[in-house]
Amino acid sequence: MAASEPTLEVEHELFAAGVPSVIGMDEVGRGAIAGPVAVGAAVVAPACGPFPEGLRDSKLLSERARTRLEPLAREWVLYGAVGLASPAEVDELGITACLGLAGRRALLELHAVGADVTGSTVLLDGNSDWLSRALQRPLTITTRVKADRDCASVAAASVLAKVHRDRLMIELHEALPEYGWEGNKGYGSAQHLSALSAHGLTLHHRSSWLPAYT
Repeated sequence: MAASEPTLEVEHELFAAGVPSVIGMDEVGRGAIAGPVAVGAAVVAPACGPFPEGLRDSKLLSERARTRLEPLAREWVLYGAVGLASPAEVDELGITACLGLAGRRALLELHAVGADVTGSTVLLDGNSDWLSRALQRPLTITTRVKADRDCASVAAASVLAKVHRDRLMIELHEALPEYGWEGNKGYGSAQHLSALSAHGLTLHHRSSWLPAYT
């Protein structure tokens, strides 16, 4: 098995310990200079069965592969959701707080469609719990380095978030094509930075990250 292929080993360990469902969560757009930060959430349970063939952390997939896998991932999970925090919120609150804010919004969306959020264990990628401070009620949260690579629930969340955010940036590109968001998705490519010099900031930029252009 390739090192980049996820498994359900961690999720099944949690199921065996009595956890009824696991909510894999991952963020997308943390390092972008334009557009929202997005957090995907994917609920899996023992009844979900095998995950879609080819599922990976979104960073390891081409745009075409992610687009193909996104509906398969949505069909596989019990529930899926994506929460967003805007560039203005990033400027006001900081990126870490906005990860929590976007994560909370994803969880609220899951709750609204019937997911047992409070009874689940949330599985976060990385070694930092950026979610708890944003919650009104505590949840059971576990962190795992490289969970987006190793855990299928988190990989699914990554794909959901990436495809959702990319589509938003492509829509914004139609109104403001000079920044090249269709291609760079709001990250600091050479074309994007050149457009900032020529045209300045928009409401979709994280202005606190770009003092040279204010």
